[in-house]
Amino acid sequence: MTKTIFEDLPTVRFEGEASENELAYRWYDADRVVSGKPLSEHLRFAVAYWHSLAMNGSDPFGAATIHRPWMAGGDPMAAAKAKADAAFDLFRVLDLPFYTFHDRDIAPEGDSLKESLANFHEMAEYLGRKMEGSKAKLLWCTANLFSHPRFMAGAATNPDPEIFAYSATTVKHCMDVTKALGGANYVLWGGREGYETLLNTDLKQEIQQLGRFLTLVVEYKHKIGFEGQILVEPKPKEPTAHQYDFDTATVYGFLKQFGLENEVRVNLEANHALLAGHTFEHEIATAASLGILGSLDINRGDPLLGWDTDQFPNDLQSMTMSMYHVIKAGGLGKGGCNFDAKVRRQSFEGEDVVAAHVGGVDLCARGFLLAAGLIEAGKYDQVVAKRYAGWQTPEAQAMLNGSMPLEAIAAKAEAEGIDPKPRSGRQEQIENLLMRSL
Repeated sequence: MTKTIFEDLPTVRFEGEASENELAYRWYDADRVVSGKPLSEHLRFAVAYWHSLAMNGSDPFGAATIHRPWMAGGDPMAAAKAKADAAFDLFRVLDLPFYTFHDRDIAPEGDSLKESLANFHEMAEYLGRKMEGSKAKLLWCTANLFSHPRFMAGAATNPDPEIFAYSATTVKHCMDVTKALGGANYVLWGGREGYETLLNTDLKQEIQQLGRFLTLVVEYKHKIGFEGQILVEPKPKEPTAHQYDFDTATVYGFLKQFGLENEVRVNLEANHALLAGHTFEHEIATAASLGILGSLDINRGDPLLGWDTDQFPNDLQSMTMSMYHVIKAGGLGKGGCNFDAKVRRQSFEGEDVVAAHVGGVDLCARGFLLAAGLIEAGKYDQVVAKRYAGWQTPEAQAMLNGSMPLEAIAAKAEAEGIDPKPRSGRQEQIENLLMRSL
């Protein structure tokens, strides 16, 4: 068997913050116990198959710059197996507990639906055999329902019912494979579930199709006894101008419309939050408040660019506050932190992929430890609790819980002649508190 590009690299180990080894973890001590669980169980890191093994460095303005042996042509299934061999070498090097993939990442498209499914199941069995000798487990699988020209007008929302049926069939088989490989979640990312113009779009029809599609997925989950989570990944735009899963709040409204709010959670991505005009921590806090926080895609976008750059993260403040809200929500449960991130076009060597993950892992671990420290110290929570303390009085609770109608609230306020004065939000002080912790 031909050697893979990762085979000669040593397994990355924790060496502490004083280490000068570029391929060592400084903050991610997988076995370090925080709040009763090791970091590995809190963070549940995953390597994304598509960015780490399938991305070739091309962009709208330039050809591929990353050339891997399995991209050289020849027999597509042989290439898929060579890619899988390299993937499990990479998982061994990074020593992270999970990985993720789309169906098209692991198996080539065939000349027919039947052939494509056969390729997919053959490669799924190959991955299953590779997993027997590996620590890596499957965090989640998803279907690529956006790359092929057939999906140019969407998958579930396509005006052609045959595309709906084709997509449903693909997802059914992806769910079967996820269950067979012991996956903890199944993700639906509607890459083209939206529209370019209302001039040729029946908005109500497409939303009904999307609702029915997701309902079918949930029904099938229960039918086959899949115990993992069903996750929807919000994204506001790019490639389509208007996507139906714009952000967490929009997805929640959609789930409520179809009675799925107790069946489906969200897989949140930092870059998608930016494209929606939000912060990552906003999306996490919103999902937590609605009870639908499921899993995270760890990356970042470039605020100077209006598309999904999927860079590895490097913002400690944002990551600390993101992890703060994860901890306050009770953790990620069956979800995890998936590196939906890719190296830049200029970083074309295998070692670059490893170094990028090392930095991302350490940033998440450091942010998590800082967030846990903030919560343990209690100062941040105290500031917030003090700001809302007035709502803990019986009178305020009566307004909140519905026992006081509007006219009773007004009568009481008039009788008491209340004259509320502005109170400082102490924003700069709490920002200082955060920055000093970093």
